[in-house]
Amino acid sequence: MASEHTIADDIVYDLISIQYHALKGAQLYDEFLGDAEHSAEHEDVAQFFRRCKSEDEQRALEAHEFLGKLTRAHGLG
Repeated sequence: MASEHTIADDIVYDLISIQYHALKGAQLYDEFLGDAEHSAEHEDVAQFFRRCKSEDEQRALEAHEFLGKLTRAHGLG
Protein backbone atom coordinates (compact mmCIF):
# COMPACT_ATOMS: atom_id res chain seq x y z
CA MET A 1 0.00 0.00 0.00
CA ALA A 2 1.46 3.34 -1.05
CA SER A 3 1.60 6.04 1.56
CA GLU A 4 -0.59 9.06 1.04
CA HIS A 5 0.85 12.42 0.14
CA THR A 6 -0.41 15.14 2.48
CA ILE A 7 -0.30 18.90 2.59
CA ALA A 8 1.95 18.51 5.65
CA ASP A 9 4.56 16.90 3.39
CA ASP A 10 4.53 20.03 1.25
CA ILE A 11 4.76 22.31 4.28
CA VAL A 12 7.73 20.39 5.69
CA TYR A 13 9.49 20.48 2.32
CA ASP A 14 8.77 24.20 1.99
CA LEU A 15 10.12 24.96 5.46
CA ILE A 16 13.25 22.88 4.87
CA SER A 17 13.79 24.66 1.57
CA ILE A 18 13.40 28.09 3.17
CA GLN A 19 15.75 27.12 6.00
CA TYR A 20 18.38 25.75 3.61
CA HIS A 21 18.33 28.74 1.29
CA ALA A 22 18.34 31.22 4.16
CA LEU A 23 21.39 29.52 5.68
CA LYS A 24 23.17 29.41 2.32
CA GLY A 25 22.36 33.09 1.81
CA ALA A 26 23.70 33.99 5.24
CA GLN A 27 26.90 32.10 4.43
CA LEU A 28 27.25 33.92 1.11
CA TYR A 29 26.84 37.31 2.79
CA ASP A 30 30.06 36.63 4.70
CA GLU A 31 31.88 36.61 1.37
CA PHE A 32 30.15 39.81 0.32
CA LEU A 33 31.06 41.41 3.64
CA GLY A 34 34.69 40.58 3.08
CA ASP A 35 34.57 42.43 -0.23
CA ALA A 36 32.81 45.48 1.22
CA GLU A 37 34.94 45.68 4.38
CA HIS A 38 38.18 46.00 2.40
CA SER A 39 37.29 49.58 1.66
CA ALA A 40 36.22 52.17 4.22
CA GLU A 41 34.16 53.92 1.56
CA HIS A 42 31.71 51.00 1.39
CA GLU A 43 30.62 50.84 5.04
CA ASP A 44 27.04 51.55 3.99
CA VAL A 45 27.12 48.52 1.68
CA ALA A 46 28.73 46.38 4.40
CA GLN A 47 25.95 47.41 6.80
CA PHE A 48 23.37 46.39 4.19
CA PHE A 49 25.04 42.96 3.84
CA ARG A 50 25.06 42.57 7.63
CA ARG A 51 21.35 43.34 7.76
CA CYS A 52 20.61 40.86 4.95
CA LYS A 53 22.62 38.18 6.76
CA SER A 54 20.80 38.83 10.02
CA GLU A 55 17.42 38.64 8.30
CA ASP A 56 18.32 35.33 6.66
CA GLU A 57 19.60 33.92 9.96
CA GLN A 58 16.33 34.93 11.62
CA ARG A 59 14.35 33.39 8.76
CA ALA A 60 16.28 30.10 9.09
CA LEU A 61 15.69 30.05 12.84
CA GLU A 62 11.98 30.68 12.43
CA ALA A 63 11.69 27.88 9.84
CA HIS A 64 13.58 25.60 12.24
CA GLU A 65 11.12 26.42 15.02
CA PHE A 66 8.14 25.67 12.76
CA LEU A 67 9.73 22.35 11.77
CA GLY A 68 10.16 21.48 15.44
CA LYS A 69 6.51 22.23 16.14
CA LEU A 70 5.38 20.13 13.18
CA THR A 71 7.53 17.14 14.12
CA ARG A 72 6.47 17.27 17.76
CA ALA A 73 2.81 17.52 16.73
CA HIS A 74 3.19 14.33 14.69
CA GLY A 75 5.21 12.44 17.30
CA LEU A 76 8.41 12.62 15.27
CA GLY A 77 10.49 14.70 17.63
